[in-house]
Amino acid sequence: MSFPGAIRYVGLQSMPSPSVYTSPLTPGQVQLLREALVAQNFEFEEKPYTIFTARKDRLNVAVYEKGPKVVVQGKGLEDFITFTLEPQVLGEARFGYDEVFEPEKFAPHFGIDESGKGDFFGPLVVAGVYTDERIAREFKAAGVQDSKNIGSDKKVRELATIIRRSKTPQTVILIGPERYNQLFEKFGNLNKLLAWGHARAIENLCGLQPDCPRALSDKFANEHVIQRALMEKGRGLVLEQRTKAESDYAVAAASILAREKFIDWMDKTSEELGVKIPRGASAQVKAVARTLVDGRGPEILSKVAKTHFKTAAEVLGRLL
Repeated sequence: MSFPGAIRYVGLQSMPSPSVYTSPLTPGQVQLLREALVAQNFEFEEKPYTIFTARKDRLNVAVYEKGPKVVVQGKGLEDFITFTLEPQVLGEARFGYDEVFEPEKFAPHFGIDESGKGDFFGPLVVAGVYTDERIAREFKAAGVQDSKNIGSDKKVRELATIIRRSKTPQTVILIGPERYNQLFEKFGNLNKLLAWGHARAIENLCGLQPDCPRALSDKFANEHVIQRALMEKGRGLVLEQRTKAESDYAVAAASILAREKFIDWMDKTSEELGVKIPRGASAQVKAVARTLVDGRGPEILSKVAKTHFKTAAEVLGRLL
């Protein structure tokens, strides 16, 4: 049985009109938004990981528990933001003024993100993307956003295709489970392993865009951890980590490329094993792990899963 390896993509495509908007909310703003939607006769429904979702005609509004944050998608988005969300909820007009309020998003830099670190099955994938003013505008128009806000694998793949075809420097590093387990044993903790992966992505991007001055990623460890993992090409960069970095277009693009490669690996490996491998670390994940161990022996876990997870010990412990 073979498993997919590491890949780097580069690629171009015209960009569609804006169709997605995301903004953080305070608890008070969540309530104001709910009241505004009720007044406009939106239809509410419950969905996982959301405080509420609402729909009217072809416009969808979802408020996610994590943050909290609102994601607006669909027809009429600009009018809703301009005439409802900003004046009645956010209390300020920022839509369309990213370059005024957040100019750093449009300055040249690398964005780094990963996928799979919280999933028992599957690889860790680290991706990096370069953006400047032109590319950031293209990604904004295309609806590029944090992959965790994208509700379907199909949409992830559509956006990944746009990013690959943009001809901007980009890299995708897939660390399969066997290699991941070896590296985790070597480094001793996840933060050091992530730093190693981020550093390799930055080194790859430096080879493609050597004049880039800065790299940005989500906060997971002290910047010095990544700095120590960098080799000669990346040591001149300014490294920045911050929470919610996925709101940056370069980081969001990296998250999409990483997620696409993760779901591709999961789909391909599920087909090879003849068992649908679930994502995450749920009871269903544990049940599938037990099925695989019963059918193929305990060694299968090191080939398809991250064996430092408690799930592995629980599954293998019953065999002792």
